[in-house]
Amino acid sequence: MKNSNDDLEISSELIIRYPWLPSLDEYKKDFKSIDTNTIDFIENTLSSESNEALRTLIYEFFKAAFDNLEHFSYYKIDVMNIFLYLSIQILIYFLNNQRITNRVANLYSKIVYDDFQTNVKRNNYSNLFEICKDLKYDLQYDENLTVFRVKTFKGQKEKQSTHLRIFFTDFLKLASNLRDDDRRLINNPLKGGYVFITPHTLTRLLQEYVRNKFLTKRNETITNLERFRQEAFKFEKFKELYDNIDNNWNLKKEEYEFPVEVVFKEGSDTSFLFPPCMGNILSKAQEGQNLPHTERLVILFYLHAIEYPIDMIIQIFSSLPDFNEEKTRYQVEFAKKKGYIPHSCLTLKSLDLCMAKQKKDKLCLEGYYSIQKGEERNISHPLSYIRIKQYRLNKEKKKNDKQQKQKNE
Repeated sequence: MKNSNDDLEISSELIIRYPWLPSLDEYKKDFKSIDTNTIDFIENTLSSESNEALRTLIYEFFKAAFDNLEHFSYYKIDVMNIFLYLSIQILIYFLNNQRITNRVANLYSKIVYDDFQTNVKRNNYSNLFEICKDLKYDLQYDENLTVFRVKTFKGQKEKQSTHLRIFFTDFLKLASNLRDDDRRLINNPLKGGYVFITPHTLTRLLQEYVRNKFLTKRNETITNLERFRQEAFKFEKFKELYDNIDNNWNLKKEEYEFPVEVVFKEGSDTSFLFPPCMGNILSKAQEGQNLPHTERLVILFYLHAIEYPIDMIIQIFSSLPDFNEEKTRYQVEFAKKKGYIPHSCLTLKSLDLCMAKQKKDKLCLEGYYSIQKGEERNISHPLSYIRIKQYRLNKEKKKNDKQQKQKNE
């Protein structure tokens, strides 16, 4: 009989693979490149010029979570996994959005579950024992296979057997957040205080444990959160990462209500659909005004998002007084490769680039009626603006076409 509470050390390889384990705190003390203070971690790790790969990994993870994916193709079991986990925890705290947190928790826990299942299929339970030891759960393994339940389905009897047993109080801790009948203690056979448990059930319970690592709420007031944000946002690279993730989320919310593809089409001019902020920057560029760096980035990210051809974007910038074709092409192509999300309305307002009042734009000022929400909502993103404009245009065209068809009949 093997007991998970034997005096075994938790290996660094296990912490790298499963950084959500309690022993991570001890590991961080010994691993000097991991700051234990959150602000120090943001400054030295998330904002470091040399950690662009980490920031890309984090951004891609949130994109996958927002898309409700069940896998993450960028996932690797190396020391970067620790930085990814710690960074996700920091960012969901700053984002302070339960829907985002739920999606992040679901994706991360599914990644862990798939890793568990890979080992279980190979009858490799060593990681499960080390995990339970670190969690202080009493898991036992019996060399003899025990049949603990016989189920009958459509006249066919199915025997359920296992080598594993877990102490009943530990089972209760793991199953406390699951509501299905199979997870209730009363429906699970016990012997000597231990619940018979299959590897599949154990990994499912551990998946829920991991999911709840993200869902546990911090007892922080909004005032403290804002103060913490202000301190963290002093670091440009971290603020940029946060804004890109937040912009992506705001854009994703609008996609469900106005599922219109708004992309550049050869021979058609879509600039009349642009929100006033983008139209204003575009006009200044075409007039040959010397745009500030921020405005250049704002219009560049926006044009990439609606798939303007690179040559056309370069042509727009060619009117600027300091235009250098080689340098401009490099910067435009680099931004395209990175896939930056355009700035949100909130960010544009903070940069004093919102033109809604000056242009007296009705959609920007009054918002739109959300059928899904049953309420008036404000525009939160320039891409939402163009999507709604295109949606309304298409709707009006269909209406006119229908009326014309009826007249012809």
